[in-house]
Amino acid sequence: MPESYKKFLKEILIEEEPLQERVAELGRKISTDYQDVDDLLLICILKGGVMFLTDLTRHIDVPHEIDFMAASSYGVGKRESSGEVRIDMDITTTIKDRHILIVEDIIDSGYTLRFVMDTLQARKPASLKLCTLLNKQSRREVEIPLDYVGFDIENKFVFGYGLDLDEKYRNVPFIGVVDVEGLNK
Repeated sequence: MPESYKKFLKEILIEEEPLQERVAELGRKISTDYQDVDDLLLICILKGGVMFLTDLTRHIDVPHEIDFMAASSYGVGKRESSGEVRIDMDITTTIKDRHILIVEDIIDSGYTLRFVMDTLQARKPASLKLCTLLNKQSRREVEIPLDYVGFDIENKFVFGYGLDLDEKYRNVPFIGVVDVEGLNK
């Protein structure tokens, strides 16, 4: 892995080992909660949720399918939500009467997930729940019901483990905090 990320790294917020341990715990909890369900569908919000989904699905021992949706309230290179959400790619699976679990990397303002949840709820699933790796509650502007949370974090600009820094460094195996001063140099 290129180490050019180090010039933007202020601190490691969540090391790789506790990150993987928590993902495994979430997988076990989801497996228990859905043990009597035979039509579970995990919908991953792209792009940031892919690494989380990939590891999480390995720890879910009940039958399930996956699909993908791309939605955003951030423009390329933007670090603040515009509040205007767009769906760039929709799921291809019919979800009526199915049990849906949205898998997201981070919830910040809540605009994107509220829009996604309302969009999916209109399609009449049997249930709709949300699993997020990171929850930045202090930034929430729209209430979101969280069913599974990996970590509650402070209002820090983070990257790694699927979360990008200007579309790069998603492959870093930990969650790092961006050195904003170093980034702006």
